[in-house]
Amino acid sequence: MTNDQRPMSNEGPTRMRWRCKTALRALCILAVAACIGWGLNRSAASLKRDLRPAGFARGMVQGALMPLAMPNLLIGYDVDVYATNNTGRTYKLGYALGVNLCGLVFFGFFFWRVSRLRRRDGSQ
Repeated sequence: MTNDQRPMSNEGPTRMRWRCKTALRALCILAVAACIGWGLNRSAASLKRDLRPAGFARGMVQGALMPLAMPNLLIGYDVDVYATNNTGRTYKLGYALGVNLCGLVFFGFFFWRVSRLRRRDGSQ
């Protein structure tokens, strides 16, 4: 077959749309990560200034923020993810609850998206 006899393929525009969509998603993820990092740094700084022992509520907040600290820790920025001056058992309960609730929200959203994509494709 010569170049003139090849069937026309619609692969070019589809591939271009896929690349644009992927680039847009990557930019959105980076923007959300930057906002989360900024918020995490601001909240960690304000929690650090409080001299009272950390209790249940502060444990929940720090527990929920702990997984979000990973990108900052990976690039070398030290973020306080655990209060050494705490009330003991109540702080630890709040911290554990915060970590688990954050995981529930993240993984719940992730698995909801996967199941929605499977249903849409019809490949359950």
